Amino acid sequence: MEKVQVDIPGSSYPILIRHGALGDSDWLRTHLSPSLESNQLALISNEIVAPLYSDLLLDALSAYEVDTFILPDGEMHKNISSYEKIMNFLIRKRKNRSCTLIALGGGVVGDLVGFAAATYQRGVPFVQVPTTLLAQVDSSVGGKTGINHSDGKNMVGSFYQPKLVIADSHVLSSLPDRQFAAGLAEVVKYAVIEGESFFSFLETNAASIRSRSPQVLETIIKRCCEIKANIVARDEKEAGLRAVLNFGHTFGHALELLGRYSEWLHGEAISIGMLMAARVSNKELGFPREQEQRLFDLLKEFNLPVAARGETSPSISANELIEAMGMDKKTVEGEMNFVLTKGFGDVLTKQKVGNDRIAEEVQSFL
Repeated sequence: MEKVQVDIPGSSYPILIRHGALGDSDWLRTHLSPSLESNQLALISNEIVAPLYSDLLLDALSAYEVDTFILPDGEMHKNISSYEKIMNFLIRKRKNRSCTLIALGGGVVGDLVGFAAATYQRGVPFVQVPTTLLAQVDSSVGGKTGINHSDGKNMVGSFYQPKLVIADSHVLSSLPDRQFAAGLAEVVKYAVIEGESFFSFLETNAASIRSRSPQVLETIIKRCCEIKANIVARDEKEAGLRAVLNFGHTFGHALELLGRYSEWLHGEAISIGMLMAARVSNKELGFPREQEQRLFDLLKEFNLPVAARGETSPSISANELIEAMGMDKKTVEGEMNFVLTKGFGDVLTKQKVGNDRIAEEVQSFL
């Protein structure tokens, strides 16, 4: 078992990374119990994940009063309607203020359940059990919770930390190839933030990563969690440093919005977004062309999209993308702030670039 500690004042918690964790009832029981504040539990999952893994969790929690709620699958369901359904379920089951919510699923489930936990009776404990690579390396860690709005991604939400994160790398073997690749986009993002060493590791081990080697997967999950834990501990609520985690996200979130949250998986949009950010970084900060090419090659190696052309949106204009980016949370008083890089390991936040310059570079990329 690998362990990463997230040390936030008043909200410290462990991330436990273990191959086969969900198949070991005794291990689960031992490590879950300290995070459960009462006998009341609510297990919330989705229609894809629940049939695969909910029984394993329920077996480990047989001594508790557990009610289960199943959500539909997909980013398009990360909305106020799903949030309201979770609230109705908790109230109908008479869950009290010491109940614990358990999020079993990918980033959509984790974000929804975290937001429900943050707001149900003004806050109840919750545990993250992420089942996608993207959730294990990124969204389950750091306490960002929320839902999408029709005019923007994650526009409604809260910073609310879990009590525990359990990442079982074995469950990644059941992920569809597209979902697995989407998670690798966030891994690549962490490598851009961290620097040459981690980026080179991904390049060298690309074949083992694609084949889902358990040992290599645990290594990259741990490394990404360590990077994020270190950043979040220093800036929990994104006052400054934490914004580096948004590299590629201003562009990527705009693509998701234009695709109505159904065209692109989050990681796919971030893959394209990072390449757009790299193009702007080259012009604005001198990001080396050689590193830009390595980023392109690695994303392509991981079977991620490198062009903004989807099945239902074959062409996107620069103006459409800029308008969608204007809805991003990082826009302040009408000015967009970008996360750009001078080179691997040197990512800068709050970079202002004029709309005309952005339009020029986006049009060039498109």
